[in-house]
Amino acid sequence: MTEARALPTDDLVIRTDDQGVARLRLNRPKAFNSLSTALMTELQDELDAIAKDPTVRVVLLQGDRQAFCAGHDLKEMRSHSDRGFLGSLFQQCSRLMMTLPRLPQPVIARVDGIATAAGCQLVAACDLAFCSTEARFATSGVKYGLFCSTPMVALSRNVRRKPAMEMLLTGDFIGAERALAEGLVNLVAPPDDMDRAEADLLARILDKPPRVLALGKQAFYRQLGMPLAEAYAFTSEVIVNNALDADAREGLDAFANKRSPVWDDAPGRGPIPLKKPDDHD
Repeated sequence: MTEARALPTDDLVIRTDDQGVARLRLNRPKAFNSLSTALMTELQDELDAIAKDPTVRVVLLQGDRQAFCAGHDLKEMRSHSDRGFLGSLFQQCSRLMMTLPRLPQPVIARVDGIATAAGCQLVAACDLAFCSTEARFATSGVKYGLFCSTPMVALSRNVRRKPAMEMLLTGDFIGAERALAEGLVNLVAPPDDMDRAEADLLARILDKPPRVLALGKQAFYRQLGMPLAEAYAFTSEVIVNNALDADAREGLDAFANKRSPVWDDAPGRGPIPLKKPDDHD
């Protein structure tokens, strides 16, 4: 992996860029990559920069083999137990979690080790996730008298109701295969095959037109909260705008002529509009 810039080892989030993939590695291994306010600030800054960077096609978020992320820094919370600090902390975390689905690029979580509480939330907030067979997931706050209320938001939008409630009420770990079965992750691989699984998943995304992926991602999250008829009206407009765009014309021409499409990935083309210019939200 080629580093886009030299970073000191004390950075809490280490970014490396290679061939359109921005890799963000959480770097608090001694604290199980827990989400301190400082780490969340660095991660937010990186995501905000990536959102404006047309050279980034996919974002890969990872921890290390011991822990993807152990949730909030409980020592920090215990030492700042006033309402003002706690309110600011959870607002910061909620903004971070909402940034992930709002990012134009697909975001993939690579999970080794544990992902607990807000760390499990972080996995659920990503668009896709894959994990090793040794990964474990939990919304464990209830065991310490702190119900995982904010992690519940992302978890309940990924996992079926009763399994989600089981995780929230018991705080118990689930393993990789159950996480796959319940929809929290997309695939599971042995630890030694994680690099291959990552490369395969990235290849399946990187060969698609980035502007179309950005359009589809935005439309996906928008339509989720709509009634059925409204969702169809909205997505009908989306697909018309998509069909009139150069990427769709190239794709259909390539199909008709039995060749591989050649996407115009030049920066500065601008996004495909979700709706007609005279429409308003």
